[in-house]
Amino acid sequence: MPLVSIDVESIYKSNGKRVSLPARMAHCTPDMKAAIRGVSDELKNREGHLYLSDLFRSYEMQLQSHLDFVNGKKSAFSPPPGGSMHEAGRALDLDLGALNISLAEFWPIAKANGLFPIVSEPNSKLKESWHFDCRGSHDRVYQYYAADKGSNMKPYQAMSASAILSVGIKVDRFGPNQEAAAIQSALIRLGQELGNLDGSLGQKSKTALANVGVAFSDPHTMLQTLQQMLDEQFPEEAGLGEFHDAAVPEHVHV
Repeated sequence: MPLVSIDVESIYKSNGKRVSLPARMAHCTPDMKAAIRGVSDELKNREGHLYLSDLFRSYEMQLQSHLDFVNGKKSAFSPPPGGSMHEAGRALDLDLGALNISLAEFWPIAKANGLFPIVSEPNSKLKESWHFDCRGSHDRVYQYYAADKGSNMKPYQAMSASAILSVGIKVDRFGPNQEAAAIQSALIRLGQELGNLDGSLGQKSKTALANVGVAFSDPHTMLQTLQQMLDEQFPEEAGLGEFHDAAVPEHVHV
């Protein structure tokens, strides 16, 4: 599912005037776009503002962010490519000071629009308190790994890998098996169990495909069919339906 562009206010200024988020970062999933619009409107009603410092990161941008963390140029943890929801257009970093309300007041507004914090409590002194994810159906991958149904990644990393694959961006750990891994991601989000999300379509993956009524064939065809099923079950992620309140996921640390 391709990302869509978005025009959203940022923390950045040019000639003393606030500007939109730079084009290289101004991409997100349709449900994230709806979430941003919803939160922005609610804040404006309270005389606050949603100003972003970050949204989408390309593979190269995520790599640089990770290197900056490793080299001490930034203090907040930034994983290598393949482990951040930013790479899927499903994470944003915001200016807490511009909200015009406390972080504790902001959390339920964010939740009602499908945005969830990455920290365990609304404490603005915590690193990453400004980071919110739009998990969508990929929360099912997180919960799958949290329940020990997969063991090769931590839950947040598995969720991020799933989200990144779903927008057609490579995840290094899957090597040449990107489509196979995307198939497994889709199956997990459709409620199937197949062991690890690892890009290897073994017997468990084949059984899961049969369970959802998809004949084993070439990966591209299978992935297209599974995407149609996902679009029907999660229309907001494809921009096909009205946004609805999401289930509350557990708070996580990356």
